Amino acid sequence: MTASQEPAPTSHVPSRRVVVTAVGAAGIAAALSACGSSDEDTSQPAGNASSGGGEKKKGKEIAKTSDIPEGGGKILADAGVVVTQPASGEFKAFTNICTHQGCKVSKVAGGTIDCPCHGSKFSIKDGSVTHPPATQPLEEKPLKVSGDSIELA
Repeated sequence: MTASQEPAPTSHVPSRRVVVTAVGAAGIAAALSACGSSDEDTSQPAGNASSGGGEKKKGKEIAKTSDIPEGGGKILADAGVVVTQPASGEFKAFTNICTHQGCKVSKVAGGTIDCPCHGSKFSIKDGSVTHPPATQPLEEKPLKVSGDSIELA
């Protein structure tokens, strides 16, 4: 056999198509994971943002009035709500699910309820958007306050 008649040696070097496909897949995975990361589960989408949870705690005490700071609030993950006290003795509840892409909000500070995923912020007074990218307010949940007990109505 002459050199031109010998079979081409098999190579274990990946083809250009395989390399481009692998790099593209890795890029997509990196972009998706960059959408928010945290040690807590709060940065992961929580499902349908309109459901908001809380139904399982309806009619049961979810907090004491003393648990909710005046001018602030507290995230009650088990109840699926954020309870705020914008003014002394005035209590409000909102879903803990951001209306932008369904992530769970992570903190209440400086008069806002904050989402860690993309930076949306909502007013503790009425759940309205104070900082985008969210465009819709947090859904308000009815509360019942009896003495020092706060329940979802």
